[in-house]
Amino acid sequence: MKLLSILLIALLFIQAFVEAKSVSDATHSLSQEDAGGNLEGLVMKHPPQKINCNYACSRRCMKTSRKKVCHRACKSCCARCNCVPPGTYGNKNLCPCYATLKTHGNKPKCP
Repeated sequence: MKLLSILLIALLFIQAFVEAKSVSDATHSLSQEDAGGNLEGLVMKHPPQKINCNYACSRRCMKTSRKKVCHRACKSCCARCNCVPPGTYGNKNLCPCYATLKTHGNKPKCP
């Protein structure tokens, strides 16, 4: 009976060691893959979340006198950049893509 329990403990110890080794190898291979610059696989697995542009632009344009014009431009920018700066004016440094979009007249496109 004592020999059987020692054998069982040894078997469990070996199994735990093998599982720990396989987890370590999997983690190591993943880090090598990431170091190689394979970002396509990561993007495909976890695409960025889309924000609710209607809500964000309604919040952004609520104090303007030309709500329809503001909303149309904001939605266009939001769809392209997937972000809208907080507040009703300014704060464009928090969404650089939104701040860099220009009209044909080289004026800021996004409100």
